Amino acid sequence: MSTVLITGATSGLGRYVAFELVRAGHTVLAHGRDPGRTAALAEELRAEGDAAGFVADLASLAQVRELAARVAEARPDLDVLINNAGVGAGAPGAGRELSADGHELRLAVNFLAPVVLTRALLPVLRANTAARIVNVGSAGQEPLDFDDPEFTRGYQGFAAYCRAKFALAAHTFALADELAGTGVAVNVLHPATFMDTAMVREGGVAPWNTVADGAPGVVALATRDLGTGGYFDGTEPARAHAATYDKDVRRRLTTVTGQLLAL
Repeated sequence: MSTVLITGATSGLGRYVAFELVRAGHTVLAHGRDPGRTAALAEELRAEGDAAGFVADLASLAQVRELAARVAEARPDLDVLINNAGVGAGAPGAGRELSADGHELRLAVNFLAPVVLTRALLPVLRANTAARIVNVGSAGQEPLDFDDPEFTRGYQGFAAYCRAKFALAAHTFALADELAGTGVAVNVLHPATFMDTAMVREGGVAPWNTVADGAPGVVALATRDLGTGGYFDGTEPARAHAATYDKDVRRRLTTVTGQLLAL
Protein backbone atom coordinates (compact mmCIF):
# COMPACT_ATOMS: atom_id res chain seq x y z
CA MET A 1 0.00 0.00 0.00
CA SER A 2 1.12 3.54 -0.75
CA THR A 3 1.42 6.81 1.15
CA VAL A 4 -0.26 9.41 -1.07
CA LEU A 5 -0.22 13.20 -0.90
CA ILE A 6 -3.15 14.73 -2.77
CA THR A 7 -3.45 18.48 -3.14
CA GLY A 8 -6.80 20.21 -3.28
CA ALA A 9 -8.47 17.39 -1.36
CA THR A 10 -11.19 19.28 0.53
CA SER A 11 -13.68 19.39 -2.35
CA GLY A 12 -14.51 18.10 -5.80
CA LEU A 13 -12.36 15.47 -7.49
CA GLY A 14 -9.65 15.59 -4.83
CA ARG A 15 -12.06 14.78 -2.03
CA TYR A 16 -13.60 11.90 -3.95
CA VAL A 17 -10.19 10.42 -4.82
CA ALA A 18 -8.99 10.78 -1.21
CA PHE A 19 -11.85 8.59 0.02
CA GLU A 20 -11.36 6.07 -2.78
CA LEU A 21 -7.69 5.69 -1.83
CA VAL A 22 -8.11 5.52 1.95
CA ARG A 23 -10.89 2.93 1.59
CA ALA A 24 -8.55 0.86 -0.57
CA GLY A 25 -6.06 0.77 2.29
CA HIS A 26 -3.66 3.54 1.26
CA THR A 27 -2.42 6.23 3.65
CA VAL A 28 -3.82 9.57 2.50
CA LEU A 29 -2.16 12.91 3.21
CA ALA A 30 -4.88 15.39 2.33
CA HIS A 31 -3.88 18.95 1.49
CA GLY A 32 -6.29 21.87 1.74
CA ARG A 33 -6.10 25.65 1.86
CA ASP A 34 -8.65 26.18 4.64
CA PRO A 35 -7.55 24.91 8.09
CA GLY A 36 -11.06 24.09 9.31
CA ARG A 37 -12.12 22.21 6.19
CA THR A 38 -8.80 20.36 6.04
CA ALA A 39 -9.06 19.24 9.67
CA ALA A 40 -12.65 18.11 9.16
CA LEU A 41 -11.67 16.13 6.06
CA ALA A 42 -8.75 14.47 7.85
CA GLU A 43 -11.09 13.41 10.65
CA GLU A 44 -13.55 11.93 8.15
CA LEU A 45 -10.75 10.10 6.34
CA ARG A 46 -9.36 8.71 9.61
CA ALA A 47 -12.74 7.09 10.22
CA GLU A 48 -11.96 5.03 7.09
CA GLY A 49 -8.22 4.44 7.52
CA ASP A 50 -4.83 6.10 7.94
CA ALA A 51 -4.89 9.81 7.04
CA ALA A 52 -3.54 13.24 7.96
CA GLY A 53 -4.27 16.80 6.90
CA PHE A 54 -1.80 19.43 5.67
CA VAL A 55 -2.67 23.11 5.19
CA ALA A 56 -1.08 25.45 2.66
CA ASP A 57 -2.11 28.15 0.20
CA LEU A 58 -0.62 27.04 -3.11
CA ALA A 59 -0.84 30.63 -4.39
CA SER A 60 2.21 31.25 -2.17
CA LEU A 61 5.34 29.43 -3.31
CA ALA A 62 6.83 29.86 0.15
CA GLN A 63 3.86 27.92 1.56
CA VAL A 64 4.31 25.29 -1.17
CA ARG A 65 7.91 24.77 -0.06
CA GLU A 66 6.86 24.67 3.60
CA LEU A 67 4.20 22.06 2.75
CA ALA A 68 6.81 19.87 1.09
CA ALA A 69 9.12 20.17 4.10
CA ARG A 70 6.34 19.26 6.55
CA VAL A 71 5.23 16.26 4.48
CA ALA A 72 8.80 15.00 4.00
CA GLU A 73 9.45 15.21 7.74
CA ALA A 74 6.14 13.67 8.82
CA ARG A 75 5.93 10.95 6.15
CA PRO A 76 9.35 9.98 4.76
CA ASP A 77 7.59 6.92 3.28
CA LEU A 78 5.70 9.11 0.74
CA ASP A 79 5.64 7.33 -2.62
CA VAL A 80 2.75 8.94 -4.53
CA LEU A 81 2.12 12.64 -5.24
CA ILE A 82 -1.14 13.72 -6.86
CA ASN A 83 -0.99 17.36 -8.01
CA ASN A 84 -4.73 17.91 -8.16
CA ALA A 85 -5.35 21.40 -6.75
CA GLY A 86 -6.23 24.03 -9.28
CA VAL A 87 -7.85 27.36 -10.02
CA GLY A 88 -10.45 27.43 -12.78
CA ALA A 89 -11.10 30.07 -15.42
CA GLY A 90 -12.83 32.30 -12.86
CA ALA A 91 -16.22 33.93 -13.03
CA PRO A 92 -17.29 35.17 -16.49
CA GLY A 93 -15.73 38.57 -17.11
CA ALA A 94 -13.41 38.37 -14.11
CA GLY A 95 -10.09 40.12 -14.60
CA ARG A 96 -6.51 39.03 -14.24
CA GLU A 97 -5.57 38.06 -10.67
CA LEU A 98 -2.19 37.75 -9.00
CA SER A 99 -0.75 35.20 -6.60
CA ALA A 100 0.97 36.10 -3.33
CA ASP A 101 4.25 36.25 -5.30
CA GLY A 102 2.84 38.50 -8.03
CA HIS A 103 2.45 35.78 -10.66
CA GLU A 104 -0.69 35.43 -12.79
CA LEU A 105 -2.89 33.32 -10.51
CA ARG A 106 -3.76 30.45 -12.84
CA LEU A 107 -0.16 30.00 -13.90
CA ALA A 108 0.93 30.14 -10.25
CA VAL A 109 -1.49 27.57 -8.82
CA ASN A 110 -1.99 25.26 -11.81
CA PHE A 111 1.63 25.13 -12.95
CA LEU A 112 4.28 26.78 -10.77
CA ALA A 113 2.97 25.28 -7.52
CA PRO A 114 3.00 21.66 -8.80
CA VAL A 115 6.48 22.19 -10.25
CA VAL A 116 7.83 23.52 -6.95
CA LEU A 117 6.06 20.91 -4.82
CA THR A 118 7.25 18.07 -7.05
CA ARG A 119 10.86 19.29 -7.07
CA ALA A 120 10.87 19.66 -3.30
CA LEU A 121 9.48 16.15 -2.76
CA LEU A 122 11.60 14.37 -5.38
CA PRO A 123 14.29 13.25 -2.89
CA VAL A 124 11.59 11.48 -0.81
CA LEU A 125 9.92 9.96 -3.85
CA ARG A 126 13.24 8.75 -5.27
CA ALA A 127 13.96 7.06 -1.93
CA ASN A 128 10.65 5.14 -2.08
CA THR A 129 10.54 3.62 -5.53
CA ALA A 130 8.58 2.57 -7.36
CA ALA A 131 7.03 6.03 -6.88
CA ARG A 132 4.43 7.89 -8.91
CA ILE A 133 3.59 11.51 -9.69
CA VAL A 134 0.13 12.18 -11.10
CA ASN A 135 -0.54 15.62 -12.58
CA VAL A 136 -4.22 16.41 -13.00
CA GLY A 137 -4.31 18.33 -16.25
CA SER A 138 -7.00 19.14 -18.76
CA ALA A 139 -7.89 18.55 -22.38
CA GLY A 140 -8.11 22.35 -22.50
CA GLN A 141 -4.53 23.22 -23.56
CA GLU A 142 -3.25 26.34 -25.28
CA PRO A 143 0.46 27.05 -25.92
CA LEU A 144 2.09 29.38 -23.43
CA ASP A 145 3.23 32.70 -24.89
CA PHE A 146 6.92 32.61 -23.92
CA ASP A 147 7.19 36.36 -24.59
CA ASP A 148 4.34 37.02 -22.15
CA PRO A 149 4.10 34.00 -19.83
CA GLU A 150 2.30 36.05 -17.17
CA PHE A 151 -0.47 36.90 -19.70
CA THR A 152 -0.27 40.68 -19.20
CA ARG A 153 -1.73 41.37 -22.66
CA GLY A 154 -5.28 40.49 -23.76
CA TYR A 155 -5.98 38.46 -20.63
CA GLN A 156 -8.81 35.89 -20.65
CA GLY A 157 -9.49 33.54 -17.74
CA PHE A 158 -10.21 30.41 -19.75
CA ALA A 159 -7.18 30.96 -21.97
CA ALA A 160 -5.02 31.47 -18.85
CA TYR A 161 -6.29 28.17 -17.47
CA CYS A 162 -5.56 26.38 -20.77
CA ARG A 163 -2.06 27.88 -20.98
CA ALA A 164 -1.23 26.66 -17.47
CA LYS A 165 -2.51 23.16 -18.26
CA PHE A 166 -0.47 23.12 -21.48
CA ALA A 167 2.61 24.02 -19.44
CA LEU A 168 1.81 21.27 -16.92
CA ALA A 169 1.59 18.65 -19.68
CA ALA A 170 4.83 19.75 -21.36
CA HIS A 171 6.57 19.84 -17.96
CA THR A 172 5.31 16.31 -17.22
CA PHE A 173 6.90 14.93 -20.38
CA ALA A 174 10.19 16.76 -19.74
CA LEU A 175 10.28 15.52 -16.15
CA ALA A 176 9.56 11.95 -17.27
CA ASP A 177 12.63 12.12 -19.53
CA GLU A 178 14.70 13.54 -16.67
CA LEU A 179 13.57 10.81 -14.26
CA ALA A 180 13.91 7.91 -16.70
CA GLY A 181 15.45 4.94 -14.95
CA THR A 182 15.03 6.36 -11.43
CA GLY A 183 11.90 4.38 -10.55
CA VAL A 184 9.78 7.54 -10.36
CA ALA A 185 6.96 7.60 -12.94
CA VAL A 186 5.21 10.85 -13.86
CA ASN A 187 2.05 11.11 -15.94
CA VAL A 188 -0.62 13.72 -16.69
CA LEU A 189 -4.33 13.21 -17.34
CA HIS A 190 -7.57 14.87 -18.29
CA PRO A 191 -9.88 13.24 -15.70
CA ALA A 192 -13.25 14.13 -17.27
CA THR A 193 -14.81 17.10 -19.02
CA PHE A 194 -16.59 19.83 -17.00
CA MET A 195 -17.06 17.81 -13.82
CA ASP A 196 -19.60 19.00 -11.26
CA THR A 197 -17.17 21.07 -9.18
CA ALA A 198 -17.14 24.56 -7.69
CA MET A 199 -14.48 25.48 -10.27
CA VAL A 200 -16.73 24.56 -13.19
CA ARG A 201 -19.86 26.12 -11.71
CA GLU A 202 -17.99 29.37 -10.98
CA GLY A 203 -17.10 29.53 -14.65
CA GLY A 204 -20.80 29.52 -15.55
CA VAL A 205 -20.63 26.08 -17.19
CA ALA A 206 -23.34 23.45 -16.73
CA PRO A 207 -21.51 20.26 -15.59
CA TRP A 208 -21.23 17.41 -18.10
CA ASN A 209 -19.82 14.79 -15.72
CA THR A 210 -19.55 13.95 -12.03
CA VAL A 211 -16.34 13.74 -10.01
CA ALA A 212 -17.00 9.99 -9.86
CA ASP A 213 -16.50 9.98 -13.64
CA GLY A 214 -13.11 11.64 -13.25
CA ALA A 215 -11.79 9.59 -10.34
CA PRO A 216 -10.88 6.26 -12.03
CA GLY A 217 -8.14 7.75 -14.17
CA VAL A 218 -6.49 9.47 -11.19
CA VAL A 219 -6.75 6.37 -9.01
CA ALA A 220 -5.34 4.14 -11.77
CA LEU A 221 -2.29 6.34 -12.33
CA ALA A 222 -1.73 6.63 -8.56
CA THR A 223 -1.94 2.89 -7.85
CA ARG A 224 -0.93 1.01 -11.01
CA ASP A 225 2.19 0.80 -13.14
CA LEU A 226 1.07 2.52 -16.33
CA GLY A 227 4.48 3.60 -17.55
CA THR A 228 5.82 7.15 -17.48
CA GLY A 229 5.62 10.25 -19.62
CA GLY A 230 2.05 9.53 -20.67
CA TYR A 231 -1.07 11.63 -21.19
CA PHE A 232 -4.41 10.00 -20.40
CA ASP A 233 -8.01 10.91 -21.13
CA GLY A 234 -9.64 9.31 -18.11
CA THR A 235 -8.18 5.81 -18.00
CA GLU A 236 -7.28 5.70 -21.70
CA PRO A 237 -3.90 6.68 -23.18
CA ALA A 238 -4.35 9.75 -25.38
CA ARG A 239 -2.40 12.61 -26.96
CA ALA A 240 -1.85 16.03 -25.42
CA HIS A 241 -1.52 19.21 -27.50
CA ALA A 242 1.00 18.52 -30.27
CA ALA A 243 3.35 21.30 -29.13
CA THR A 244 3.82 19.69 -25.70
CA TYR A 245 5.89 16.98 -27.41
CA ASP A 246 8.21 19.54 -29.08
CA LYS A 247 11.67 19.40 -27.45
CA ASP A 248 12.31 23.08 -28.21
CA VAL A 249 9.03 24.06 -26.54
CA ARG A 250 9.97 21.99 -23.48
CA ARG A 251 13.43 23.60 -23.32
CA ARG A 252 11.95 27.09 -23.54
CA LEU A 253 9.38 26.19 -20.89
CA THR A 254 12.11 24.95 -18.56
CA THR A 255 14.05 28.20 -19.06
CA VAL A 256 11.02 30.45 -18.56
CA THR A 257 9.90 28.44 -15.51
CA GLY A 258 13.32 28.87 -13.93
CA GLN A 259 13.17 32.60 -14.58
CA LEU A 260 9.70 32.92 -13.07
CA LEU A 261 10.67 30.95 -9.96
CA ALA A 262 13.79 33.09 -9.50
CA LEU A 263 11.75 36.31 -9.35
